[in-house]
Amino acid sequence: MTEPTPVPSDLPADLPSVTRVLSPDELDLLELALAGGPWVPPAGLPAGPATLTDAENTPLAVVGVPGDEAPRAVRPFARAAGPHWDPALRRTARAVRDDVPDGVAPVALVVSEPPTRSEVDALPALVGDAGAVLLLVPAARRSPAAGQVGAPGLVRVARDLADRLADGSRHASVVVVPWPADAPDALRWTDVGTRYGAVRTEVLVAHRSPAAHDAVGGLGTLWSDAVAGLYPEVPAAEVVRAAGTARPRGAVVFFTGLSGSGKSTVARALAAELDDEGLHTTLLDGDEVRHHLSKGLGFDKASRELNVERIGYVASLVSSHGGVAVAAPIAPFASGRARVRELAEAAGTFLLVHVSTPLEVCEARDRKGLYARARRGEIPDFTGISSPYEAPTDADLVIDTARVSVEDAVARVRAALDAAGGDRSGPPR
Repeated sequence: MTEPTPVPSDLPADLPSVTRVLSPDELDLLELALAGGPWVPPAGLPAGPATLTDAENTPLAVVGVPGDEAPRAVRPFARAAGPHWDPALRRTARAVRDDVPDGVAPVALVVSEPPTRSEVDALPALVGDAGAVLLLVPAARRSPAAGQVGAPGLVRVARDLADRLADGSRHASVVVVPWPADAPDALRWTDVGTRYGAVRTEVLVAHRSPAAHDAVGGLGTLWSDAVAGLYPEVPAAEVVRAAGTARPRGAVVFFTGLSGSGKSTVARALAAELDDEGLHTTLLDGDEVRHHLSKGLGFDKASRELNVERIGYVASLVSSHGGVAVAAPIAPFASGRARVRELAEAAGTFLLVHVSTPLEVCEARDRKGLYARARRGEIPDFTGISSPYEAPTDADLVIDTARVSVEDAVARVRAALDAAGGDRSGPPR
């Protein structure tokens, strides 16, 4: 459950009144441009000046202003949490260029898929005598498609390649680059490589033989082939059918806390980590749910309770199909949280996490100026100021992000989830 998000009073006064809420792919396009990469405007941008916002209606940039050929940032970009957002790897194009030794012309290699042994063996010849190599890892906000290796895995692959390529005469570095899951045709890696200082850009996937995909794809039939060899045709079909209908036990991790407590940050990091490990994870963030699932609801108690119940219902559906749902609403009332627990425990494991960060810390973190507006009486029914927050007495885990880092918080949630849920692995599929 989120609070209304009017334009903060500390933003530039000349923000265009026409706004466009960006999708995850469009946010990747914007971040790439703000980091110094090429700008490919999303389709359907309003003509003339416009303010670009995220799903929380937070202004990020303006476009279409005379004299500005690319977006002009008006806010620090809010990056998704996760292991591949390491600031040491996620640098602007200018920072990457400055990191290359003087007089060295780097070659860029795009690590869009894990290379095979033969491709790794061919890398020295592909790089040639270049004194520097930039290993560019595409990172999208959206989760990868089934069977695809996501950005965290590609970062691990790229680090291994950097170790293999680096020697006394060569400088190799890994760079995470914002990249939409569905990139438009106008966005080309050669243009990105040039912006990051490369004299030549190679995409590793372009050199892949289909034999690798065919070999990996064939592994999926090993189990069913073994069943067919063990059973006659009709019993084998029933064994395969039974395995296909069995589902692993799902889970709902439900974060609750004040606005600015850090619950969304921890929830995103948790979801990214679980997704990276192959668990089908759905993130239900309070702001985005408000924008899509509960659009039109108010902030009175009945509307808040309905919003939380909708989140609980969707989360329970995810869990009932063996997935992991991670939800991060404010959920200020005990009755609403009890209803979510009831729905979730009927479908699988439920973990209630109270992010108990003190109010004064939440106010100090407020980048939208909402607490200040609420204290001035400009926002009614604001949780913690003009509307109550009923702290849970039944939380399975309590975390104060003023005292615990995001990494430690995720580790604590993982430990509590494992203790509560047991084994969530399923049969071969």
